[in-house]
This record gives sequence, structure tokens and C-alpha cells, in this order.
Amino acid sequence: MEDSEEASWQEIYDLLCELEQHPVDLNTATREDIETIPFLTERQVMDICEYLYKYAPMKTLGELAMIESLDYYRRELLRHFVVLGEVESAGFPKPGNIMKYGGHEVLATAKVPFYKRRGDDNGYLGSPYGHSIKYTFSYGQYVKAGLLGTQDAGEPFLAKGNSLGYDFYSYYIQLRKMGRLKSLVIGRYKARFGMGLVMNNDFMLGKSVSLQQLGSRAYNIRAHSSRMETGYLQGVAATVGLVKGLDATAFASFKYIDATLNKDSTIATIVGSGYHRTTKEMEKKNNSSVFTAGLNLSYHKAGWRIGATGIFSHLSRDIRPNVTSVFRRFYAAGNNFWNVSINYAYASHRWQLSGETATGDCGAMATINTASYRLTGDVDIVALQRFYSKKYYSLYSAGFSDGGKVQNESGVYMGVNWHPSANFRLNGYFDLAYFPWPKFQSSFASHSYDAFVQTSYIRGRWDFLARYRMKIKEKDNQKKTALTNRVEQRGRVAVGYDGGMWASKTQADVSHVSYKDNDFGWMLGETVTMKPLQWLSLVGNVAYFNTDGFDSRIYVYEKGPLYSFNFPSFYGEGIRYSLFVRADFSKNLMLIAKFATTNYFDRNTIGTGLRKINRSSMTDLDLQLRLKL
Repeated sequence: MEDSEEASWQEIYDLLCELEQHPVDLNTATREDIETIPFLTERQVMDICEYLYKYAPMKTLGELAMIESLDYYRRELLRHFVVLGEVESAGFPKPGNIMKYGGHEVLATAKVPFYKRRGDDNGYLGSPYGHSIKYTFSYGQYVKAGLLGTQDAGEPFLAKGNSLGYDFYSYYIQLRKMGRLKSLVIGRYKARFGMGLVMNNDFMLGKSVSLQQLGSRAYNIRAHSSRMETGYLQGVAATVGLVKGLDATAFASFKYIDATLNKDSTIATIVGSGYHRTTKEMEKKNNSSVFTAGLNLSYHKAGWRIGATGIFSHLSRDIRPNVTSVFRRFYAAGNNFWNVSINYAYASHRWQLSGETATGDCGAMATINTASYRLTGDVDIVALQRFYSKKYYSLYSAGFSDGGKVQNESGVYMGVNWHPSANFRLNGYFDLAYFPWPKFQSSFASHSYDAFVQTSYIRGRWDFLARYRMKIKEKDNQKKTALTNRVEQRGRVAVGYDGGMWASKTQADVSHVSYKDNDFGWMLGETVTMKPLQWLSLVGNVAYFNTDGFDSRIYVYEKGPLYSFNFPSFYGEGIRYSLFVRADFSKNLMLIAKFATTNYFDRNTIGTGLRKINRSSMTDLDLQLRLKL
């Protein structure tokens, strides 16, 4: 969470939730099916496919231990996202069987606040309750269709600009394994090719996760079934197998977008929050449009993969960023944009290489290259080099970076994974980045340094984790006449115990930030998980936090409803406690309730502006009901 945007983590979490509900059947899976599992590397995908080719069908998941590149942790993770079914006859199922045996699922979610914000009385156009409803139809790995409606707290429902009810809808149908037509998506979808320098509106992993994942294969297209209101494409996308090993993916999209407009009605910035709670936010809703079309060719043979991507976009209005701020001088401008790239990958039992080089109408270049080598059976080393010109841009890029953009950055990343046994793991990385052009809050060329180390150990029912990270960024001094170091340090120690029907985890976090001031913070928490009945699960959490300010805030993970990634941050002084209850009354009916409260000891109000709460505590209730037919 500390090195990746929340929206990206939400996409990853949504994808894993989808895989948990609709696991991959290894005995009937294609390479493309296995590639949908996001935590597998190219080498691991190749080794699984090779094992299945030689020994399929698999009888038990214990056979995963025979695949050398799969470590203990990934084997355990796979148990949640794969199954072993009977070998089916090849071919797309008949429409009658799809309608007869397909599964229906309805998921309703609501968030009820037990407090009133300033905007609830005057400012927000809607009620204080957030809610959504999601319908999904699926038939194995072949057919998936869905409709999603979602509403953020404060947004109007069936009124004031939302005459169709919900503020946001997503709809799609995806067909797979139709002979040469490997995948077809109609409606809203995500696309990712290569390493994301040209096209990636899907998720992007942070540095600590990338340490396990460098060199992962390219993703293609998938339906947009999450509640994220931005970052998707809308139209048609299809992947076709032209000849053995050669695939072509074509896509076209037209959609409306939110934008902040200049006085001459050009676009100052494209807005990605998805909020439409106030009159000003509603005025920005769908006030511009963008057409996008692209093509990707991908060829793979044995351990090699090579691909090429081209994309063109046309906006209904010109983009004209405010270039009076020097750091915006090379931002995308105009209304027609194109990019092209070439990507490659190679995987053997020891080596894993990948990279992508891109350019576009900007006339500049971006390139990224990675290498991973299995030094021994216990040690993997990884390296990454990237160069993103200050003039390069792509509207849909999302690649590995320290600054959060595929622009104005060059750097080198080195990491190591050591797992001498199934019970012990040590990994770490060091990343050096250089920004040749001024950035926000850095008026000159600047550097950043990022170091991370983590160890975990399992002994019987006990598990231990320790983590430390230090980030140094060069920022403006108070007079903006020179750069000074902003040093951020974070540490975590956690101890867990699994008692079968119950489990507990004690976690301590510390943070220290030295910049204009010295901010220190810490948090101590306890989480207890219980399963008193086969159909009932309980998770209780309590934590005390004390930080000097916002910079030293602490992030913690909390169990939440399905498809809701809960990783809140806390600053100041207070206590947080929550209770999560899940009741699976049958295989078709599930109910989740989460009650959470934060009590602050250092303030009488919470938040600012329209989000201000005139009290020192805030309590929320999350409810979720799932019905399967």
C-alpha cells in the first residue's frame, strides 16, 4: 500500500475476488487462463503448462510441489484460486447448456455512517449512504456477463443529473475459447500490453510486490467488473489466434470523461476521482469524450514472446495544461495522440527477461528492461532499468516508476529473494531514480532513493514478520532556492498464531519522516479471527495509534466486504476497533456485516470542508448480501 496507489490495489483485489469466486480449472486451462492469475511469473506459468502437458490431468493440488519454480507461498496461494475438475470435451458449449447450467449471482452492498458530515446538510446533492448492486452471469471459463450500479456517499440517486438511478454503471459480456476467437469483450473492459508503457489501464504492482513479480507476462483484455469509475475502455475488444503462437488483439472505445475546463472550454485536467457529490463535481461529469482504437500483435514460442502495440486517441476537446508551472511543461497537449511500442520476454528455468520500448506523437522515447536470474534453488536476483524521457507521454500508460508516471524518470532497481526453506524467506531491494526535469515540490532536477527489506518465518502454528523501508526524496526547501532531503522510514513487526478454529495476530508499526519537521508515529494492534461454527466467521480488530502528523500516518489492512479493499490510514492519537462477521447460511446465501469505529483523543472535529464531522469519533456499518442461483 505504501508504494502503489489505492486504485491500483483495488483493481488487484477485485481480480483476486473474481478468481476466488470463479477459480481456474487447471485440468482444462489454457496458457491464457493460467496467465490471468496475477501473482505468477512468466517462468511459473511456463512450468505449470509444461507439467500439465506431460502429466495432466492433475489428481491433487499437492502435485504443485513437483513444479520447482513454485515456492511454498505461491503454492498455498494457488489453492484459493484453482481447482481440479474433470477433463471436458473441447469446444465452446452450446447456447442451451449455457443458459441452463450458467450461474447467476447478485451482490448488494451498503455503507451506513453513524455521523453527519458538513456536506450532508448543505453541499452534497445526495444522501450520506453509499450503496451498490452487482449482477453476474457466468458459465465456467467460457461466458461472463454482468451489470453493476454504484453510488458514492453524497451522490444523488434518481435525481439531479442521475435520472437513471446510480451515478455509475458498468456492463459487459465476455466470451472465451471460441476456437480462433480466444476472447471477446463487449461493453466496458480493461487492456494491458507489454509492460504498460503504451497501454495499461489495469493494475500496476508496487515495488515490494514487483520484487516477486518482475518479468511477468503481458495481460491482454478483461471485463471491467469493479466499482472503479475511471480507467476503463468502453466498446469492443477481441483477441484472435491467427496462426499457432501468433495472436492479434484489436480494440475500439468511445466514452465520456470528466474534466476540469479552462475558460476557453479546453481541458485543463482530466478528472479521475469519480465523485459527483456537489454541483461543481456534477458540472464536470461527462463534459468531454475520447475515442480510442488500438492493435496488439503477440507471438510466443517456447520461452520467447515478442509483441508490438499501436494506439490512437482523439478527444472532443483540446488538452491545454497550465504550463506556467514548470513541471507541467511537457504534459500531454492537443486532442490527437498516438503511441507505438515493441515488447519482448524470455523465460527459462533460470533466466527471465522482459522489456518494452515506446514512442509516440511526443517524439520522445520510453524504455524499460528487466532481468531475473535463479542463482540457486533458494536465491533469485532481479534487476530493472528504465528510462522515461521528460517529453514522453501516453494517455493510458502505467508502468514501473518511482514518481508515479511514465515520464521524466530514469532509474535502476536491484532486488534479491532468498527462501532456503518453506518456513523462511528474506527479500529486499534498492531503487535509485533520477528526475531530470522539475517535479511537483521539486523545482530542480532531483533524485530519490528507496530501500526495503523483509523477512518472514513460520514455526509450527506461529508465524513472524519483520519489515523496514527507507525512502529519501529531494524536495524544495522552504524558500524554494535549493533541494533538501525528505527522509521517510517505516517499520513493522508482526506475530501470528493459528489455533485452528481461531487465530490471532499482534502487529506493531512505526514511522518517522524528516523534512521540514520531524514527525514520528506508531501503532499497536491486535486481530483475532474465529470460526465458532462452520457457517460463521468472526474477525475482531483493535489498535491504538499515536503520530505527530499526517506525514507519519500509519496504514493497516482490515478485513472487509467482498470486492472492497480496506487499507485505511490513521494519524493523530486515537483508537480503532472493528468487528467483521460473515455468515454463509448456505452455498447460495451469504451475509457480511462490518462495524468499525475510530475514536480520536486529540481533536473535537474530524476532517475539513464538506467532509467535516463535528465530533471526535466516527462509526460506520458495512453490509453485504450475496445470492447465488
